[in-house]
Formats: sequence, C-alpha cells, structure tokens
Amino acid sequence: MKKSTIASTLAVALLGMNVAQASEFDGVWLGAKLGYNVSDLTALDKKNATAFGLEGGYNWDMDAFLLGLNGFADLNGKATHNPGLVNYGSRAYGLDGKLGLPMDNWLPYAKLGYARTAGNGGASTISGSGAHFGLGVEYKFMPHLSVSGEYSLGSAKTGAVKLNNNNFTVGVNYYFDSPAIPYAAPIAPVVIQEKPREVAPIEMMKPAVPMVIKEEPKEIWKTLLEEKPVSFSGVNFDTNSAKLLPSANSELDDVAEFAKLYPGAQLQISGHTDFRAGKSKEAYNQKLSERRAAAFKMALVERGVAAERISVEGYGFSQPIADNDTEAGRAQNRRVEIRSVITEEKRVRVTE
Repeated sequence: MKKSTIASTLAVALLGMNVAQASEFDGVWLGAKLGYNVSDLTALDKKNATAFGLEGGYNWDMDAFLLGLNGFADLNGKATHNPGLVNYGSRAYGLDGKLGLPMDNWLPYAKLGYARTAGNGGASTISGSGAHFGLGVEYKFMPHLSVSGEYSLGSAKTGAVKLNNNNFTVGVNYYFDSPAIPYAAPIAPVVIQEKPREVAPIEMMKPAVPMVIKEEPKEIWKTLLEEKPVSFSGVNFDTNSAKLLPSANSELDDVAEFAKLYPGAQLQISGHTDFRAGKSKEAYNQKLSERRAAAFKMALVERGVAAERISVEGYGFSQPIADNDTEAGRAQNRRVEIRSVITEEKRVRVTE
C-alpha cells in the first residue's frame, strides 16, 4: 500500500473517533527518542541496530483535532548484513506534518512529510530524498511532560540500490506552554473573643445584720479547638476547555503556600461548566467538569502539594452561580471551586 494511501486511511479513522479537547498538547515542544532500527539494502537481508534521535515542533489546537509541524534528526547504528557481510548504518533528517486526535491526556497521531536519508559505512554511496511516514501515540502525564511510542518509515535510492529504514522508538517530550490555574487568595479566619464576664458587686447588708461576703467567682483561661471552613473561587476557563489559564501563577503560589501553612488540611476541588450545550450534552459537560478539577489537582501536585491531600469531583452545569443567558454569566459558571477546613486554637475566659 502506498504511503499516501496509508496516511489518508489513518486520517479518516482518527476523525471518526469520539474526541475531547486538543488543548492539552498545543504549543512548542522538544523531545528525545530511543529504540531500534530495521534496515535493508537491495539484495541484502534485514538487520536490527540501535536508533536514537531528536525532534521538536509546534502544535495547533483545532478544537476537534490537532495539527502540528515538527522537524527531526534520526541516527541509526551500524549492523552487518548478508550476503557479502556489508556493514553499514544510516541517518535521516527532515520535516513532518502531524494530524492528531486528542482524547483527554492521550494523543494518537499520524505524520507525513519529507526526509533526507543517507547511508554510512558500507552504504556510504546511498543517499536520497523522499516521503517520510509515521504512526504513534503520546500520553501526557504532567503539565510539561509526555511519553510517546512511534513507528516511522523512510528510504533513499541511488541508481538501482534502495536503502529502507523502519524505526521503532519511545520518547520523552517537554512542552513549554504550562497550564496554570487562577486561584483566590486564602480568606483569613475571623476569631471572635468573648467579652469577660462581669462579676456582681458585693451586696452590703444592713448594719444590724452581720455582713456576708460572697465568694468571688474564679476566672481562668481555656484553649479550645475550633474548625473553620475556608473556600476559594475565581478559577475560570475558556469555552469547551480544561486548560488552566496562564494569568494566575501568583494565585496558584498562594494555594500552595496555604497547603504548606496547614499541612493537615484536605482540599476538595469541584469542577463546573456553563449550560451552553444543554441537557443533550449532560454527559459531556459532566466529563468536562471532572477534567477541569483534575487539571487543577495536577497543577497543585506540580507545586509540591501531596496528591493524597486532594480530592476532585465534577458537577457539570448543575450548580450555576450566574445567569447562563449572558456571556459574562457563562464565563463565571465555567469554573473550579476549592473548599477546605482548618482547625485553629481559640483562647476563651471562663468562670468556675
């Protein structure tokens, strides 16, 4: 099957799948990969050798899918091929276009582009340019980092002799566009001290009756433990997106500082959506609200807050705080809220 036919078939299959937001993978990225290469020359057998390379590029979020452009450089080790015991390796570099279909933190993709391939050692006279094709899948496990597995194919031809390269690699990629999260500054708990209880004056009796002095009540201070609820709000999102906006890094620092100040406090994160999609998309909005809460948790864990201290839940569009009939109201409803309870000491004066 021709490479262009393979790429077209894969593109149709990807577009037929149930999709989610592409925004987890957009922006500038760089990566390194390692694996093995299967190569052959005309009239020689196939052999395996070590393969490694570097790549990088830019991805564009297209709502339902993702488009990318990336450059690459692959270096493949030498191996001895029969017959004739010809020892050679190869190298390739070029430019690919990428079509991907993000599903939460997963990105299956296909690549098609142009590569310059050349042999070395016993294949040093072979070089040429041609199509470069690839299939892969990528998983983003942190806001900046992902891992990927990929198969790619390229070839070069000089005269009647053709050099084929098949690469199977795994890679680690770094994304420079970091999701950030808006967050409200902690609300200082209000401590109310009770007014000291007044002691009744000593009653003066008539001179003819012996004076009785009442014993003055004894006052002491006691320390009580009091639970104080703390809540944060103001974390908003773009329409149909779970990507955390970059405008609130300072607020995220405040949240991490709050967690550090109260190491025993648990954080409950709830995600919400607006009502634009309506009842027909209730399941979609529920999942989107859960992804918003999960994105918030991921950003907090990256700041050093232990994951076991954070619980997440989604409410879809069931708990609006503003009018869904206006754009301003819908923007307020696309949000994440955080609740916590802290325990504080309170000194009070009591009478025994």
